[in-house]
Amino acid sequence: MSVDKARVERLTRELLEAIGEDPDRPGIRQTPARMADLYAEFFSGVGEDAAAPLARTISVTRGPAPDTLPSGAVLLRDILFRSVCEHHLLPFSGRAHLAYLPGEQVVGLGALVRVVEILAARPQVQERLGEQIADTIAENLDARGVLVVLDASHGCVTMRGGRQPEASTLTIAARGEYTDPAARAELIALIGASPAAPPRTVS
Repeated sequence: MSVDKARVERLTRELLEAIGEDPDRPGIRQTPARMADLYAEFFSGVGEDAAAPLARTISVTRGPAPDTLPSGAVLLRDILFRSVCEHHLLPFSGRAHLAYLPGEQVVGLGALVRVVEILAARPQVQERLGEQIADTIAENLDARGVLVVLDASHGCVTMRGGRQPEASTLTIAARGEYTDPAARAELIALIGASPAAPPRTVS
């Protein structure tokens, strides 16, 4: 389902009027159109099938390079993501770290990135986003274990309420073998060994 940009424009004009602004003032005359473009981008994942990128898999035993199949987890660190908190429609952004323990099928690493992008591009809460990523990978690959760690900064924490600009939120979602804390300890340590993250920005 695509965003109704014309309707977003109309509603943005109404919102500007509701806060006492003149939507025809030169400085904000183009704001409704800009908001329509912004929402079309930020919410492009609404209605999109997050499992679609995982449809093309590679057999680890019958694939083109069986001598390179992993003996342990496949871990993809530091996937930059952004989303919008459904409580205040303020952005949150950060890094996702994904790991899965392959069964017979593996998938291209770019497909994992797309899963994150699709699920993040809709009104979200971080806890649910991590669980949805884990479920999508676990249900569409024959993975023996899945681990998803999200570390994000939330506009509703940094810009309103307590206004804590340095605060970040860490969530963990685990499936299969990685529901055992001992089994995921090595992966958590590897994620923690990631290079220091640059200051977060929301674009």
